[in-house]
Amino acid sequence: MIPRVRWLSTPAAPTRARLGRPSNHLSSGLVGLANVGKSTLFQAITKSPLGNPANYPFATIDPEKSIIQVSSPALAHYAQIYGSAKVVPTTHTLWDIAGLVRHCSSGHGLGNKFLNDIRQVDGIFQVVRGFDDEDVTHVENSVDPVRDLSIVADELILKDLEYVESASERLAKLVKKPGQSGAIKELELMETVSEMLYEGQPVRVGAWSEEDATILNKYNFLTAKPSVYLVNVSETDYATQTSKYLKDIRQWVADSSFGDEPDPVVLVSAAAETKMATLEGEELSSYEQELGRGSAISTLVDEMRSALGLISFYTCGPEEAHQWSVRQGSTAPEAAGVIHTDLQKTFISSLVYKWDDLKHEQEFNEAKLKQMGKQFRHGKKYVVEDGDVITVKASAKK
Repeated sequence: MIPRVRWLSTPAAPTRARLGRPSNHLSSGLVGLANVGKSTLFQAITKSPLGNPANYPFATIDPEKSIIQVSSPALAHYAQIYGSAKVVPTTHTLWDIAGLVRHCSSGHGLGNKFLNDIRQVDGIFQVVRGFDDEDVTHVENSVDPVRDLSIVADELILKDLEYVESASERLAKLVKKPGQSGAIKELELMETVSEMLYEGQPVRVGAWSEEDATILNKYNFLTAKPSVYLVNVSETDYATQTSKYLKDIRQWVADSSFGDEPDPVVLVSAAAETKMATLEGEELSSYEQELGRGSAISTLVDEMRSALGLISFYTCGPEEAHQWSVRQGSTAPEAAGVIHTDLQKTFISSLVYKWDDLKHEQEFNEAKLKQMGKQFRHGKKYVVEDGDVITVKASAKK
């Protein structure tokens, strides 16, 4: 097991650049050891027959992709108060990636292929088994979530070390040539990353500058990707939101955050989600009442969107209420470009209504909101906030 340095006290979180693709259309993948319920959960989340759930390792070989709708109470409310005839939620792309095994970074269990599949997604849902069932095979022959989490974390780190060593060899040759100041900076950065990885620290916890992030993003490191941990528990444990393994899992996640705010841990039940995906009407209501709660899907998707830095803004009217995804920190012109690229180029200003000002309204009344000072006009420097309803004013296309 790769050693992990634990903070004795929590330092102030440094300001740092966000790693990852600068895109509003990001994806996530279900990752974990083989046969922990990933494909079963994938089918329940996507309500599709994709994936290949089975009670043996490597039932899934090639990654499966599905587009899922993002549940939004704000969108439902906006559609109601605007009297919108059509409702268009935003979507999220989810991949079911084949299970990993110990030493997969060395090629065991088709490991190199599976690890390369992880490189294609932007965020990781790490699924770990948190239920006891002798009839369900475990690749390590026993249920131990902390051990399983450590195995996956170690394999991701070892693969990243392989990428770093390869890059360092290439850069070491390059810096011997004249006029390679950029290569020198990049080689120094690879040395820093290597030191972190050897200490068991994922790339994502580094205090990187914007310049660092631009370089690191070229390598698409596995441990640079934000993670949300999904503990697959029994229906009974999901109903009570308890698990005998949960305390140790949360402690492992906290220790693995190295002073950062711990990554989210969400209790899910593939068994319960499968039932809820197949039931309808009164049968579904009865089952949810029996559990004492509904599906965890919206929670886990919201956690991943937050980890990826995605927020929602809305365009609303009588014809349509539409939810759009944009990266946190995006300006109004950048949000306009999500609707249509021409709107970003010809952007003049935006009319904005805030969620806090609309959430208690029974109907949209522009004159009333304007009179109450709840209609805001912003220019090109306005930074969009989650829940904003935006109307874009643009010039005629040149």
